[in-house]
Amino acid sequence: MSTAQTKLGRIEISPTAIASIVSQAVSSTYGVVGIAPKNLANEVAHVFQRDARHGVNVAVKGGQIVIDVHVIVEYGTRISSVANSIMNLVKFNVERAIGVPVGQVNVHVEGLRISSPD
Repeated sequence: MSTAQTKLGRIEISPTAIASIVSQAVSSTYGVVGIAPKNLANEVAHVFQRDARHGVNVAVKGGQIVIDVHVIVEYGTRISSVANSIMNLVKFNVERAIGVPVGQVNVHVEGLRISSPD
């Protein structure tokens, strides 16, 4: 949990709230087809409920946020360019929204998907 202290009190931001920001940023990145589950248990759980943390892991270490994102990329796009775009966009959006530095954004490409020619 990310915490900031002000003269009026304390602000706590949950990892789920940060994961929502990350999911929105990743979904809007060119070349990303979808967010992949972190593991089989998450895939089964996702069938029964919509979770903002689906495919996103957020941890706070030493006052910085570490984010892991599992994605499926469009076949034919340059994977390294898509991953760099995800890293930059996620870092920018999270830091702008909550004002806490992002230490790492790790992108795990779980698969490629070929879009239909329609």
